Amino acid sequence: MSLLMPTRPIVINPDLAYSIGLNEAIALQQVNYWLKETTSGLERDGVRWIYNTTEQWLEQFPFWSESTLKRTFTRLKALGVLKIEQLNKSQRDMTNYYTINYESELLDEVKVTKSKSSKCAIPSGQNDTMEEVKLTRSNEAKRAAVIVSKRPDDPTENTTESTTENKNPSCQVAAQPDPEVTITDSAIEVLTHLNQVSGSRYQKSRTSLENIRARLREGYSVSDLKLVIDLKHEHWHDNDGQYQYMRPETLFGPKKFEGYLQSATRWAAKGRPLRETWDQKRERDINAISRPDTSIPEGFRG
Repeated sequence: MSLLMPTRPIVINPDLAYSIGLNEAIALQQVNYWLKETTSGLERDGVRWIYNTTEQWLEQFPFWSESTLKRTFTRLKALGVLKIEQLNKSQRDMTNYYTINYESELLDEVKVTKSKSSKCAIPSGQNDTMEEVKLTRSNEAKRAAVIVSKRPDDPTENTTESTTENKNPSCQVAAQPDPEVTITDSAIEVLTHLNQVSGSRYQKSRTSLENIRARLREGYSVSDLKLVIDLKHEHWHDNDGQYQYMRPETLFGPKKFEGYLQSATRWAAKGRPLRETWDQKRERDINAISRPDTSIPEGFRG
């Protein structure tokens, strides 16, 4: 049984918030609404995908800033509960489509309930429990006033500190994957693929990984980046002058990556055809010149 509820209003399922985080639960529930209760979007290989622009998402979450919105969707993808892909074939159409990975263990009600069997004061590490907040406000009014006075404009940012200690040291807090760690792990996977394909030896340094991480934060998948590597290897492997650009800053730079990915997507759709080498092209041209033109009657050929 899924923790998601097919209801129109923005709702908060406590178990879902415990499992993936408060902001993430709010956003994922809304994606579920669009998938289950509307006919929006499109269906691809039996899976329904929906899309909204950043502005349209912000209309649904007016209490969030754009940075909070993007951070929330990035974390959902890093957790593996949300898939984000660009499904249109047009090179100019970079629309992000969204669907939910309903098979994720983080959405399994039974497994999440078991992980909550020991009652923790701060289950997700994101927010104090309601009882704790009330107690803090009633017993420590002066401290609460100080906290409120320091609150930033973005109401989704958590700047308060926990004011109670965990009375049960044996209580285990549900582990929450750090999205930055997940992104870095994925970036290393892409860099490893580049080294394997090209025979390079790029190290796991900030310089080598920064552009890869930047594209992953934007919502591109590991398979997207690997596909670009495969395409450019096929295009450049027989040309030393071009192959020098088989490097992270060229392949995944912000100016060229989208164009490379569009070409790679079309290339993959055609079955990843091998690129004709210069020698093959030269041989084909010679054969074409020497081959008689059968469209002209034999008696009229020069």
